[in-house]
Amino acid sequence: MRVYVPLTLSGLAEAHKAGQLGPGPLTAYAVTPGLREWYVSDDIEELEYAALNRAAAASLRLLAGDPGAARRRVVVAVDVPDGEAVADPDRGLDAAGLGEVRIAAAVPLKKAAAVHVDADDAEADVAAAAAALGAADHGDDDAQFTVDGAEDHELLWFGVQEIPNLIG
Repeated sequence: MRVYVPLTLSGLAEAHKAGQLGPGPLTAYAVTPGLREWYVSDDIEELEYAALNRAAAASLRLLAGDPGAARRRVVVAVDVPDGEAVADPDRGLDAAGLGEVRIAAAVPLKKAAAVHVDADDAEADVAAAAAALGAADHGDDDAQFTVDGAEDHELLWFGVQEIPNLIG
């Protein structure tokens, strides 16, 4: 199963140094039954893109909690055995938990398939979105518009072998 683990660039550097994503439990995003029902699509590529975007939103939350982190969202795509990624059945169609899964243990970085990172030109919008996230969570429409602006930036795809260049 392909899962998408939200990180920051500093979190990616730590994972690279340790050789693993973790320690567990890890929160990740995947194509879950709830995501399938919410997205109403049978196209696996569209569903995986939706899961990737959920992880990108979670990465933005990590950035909001870490003012010192570089303002670029990071998501690591990892392949894990199906039974290792578990969705919380109680969350159902809770919008905040769509596609969310838990992985109990650390995942070796060698299982990563790709890394998705914002381009340099997204940094200003991502920084503004991270700063506006709290207000958006409390219903501020202008702040939500700012948060949505970060989503206008597509994450770039990088091979795992490119991690040293991303964190360097």
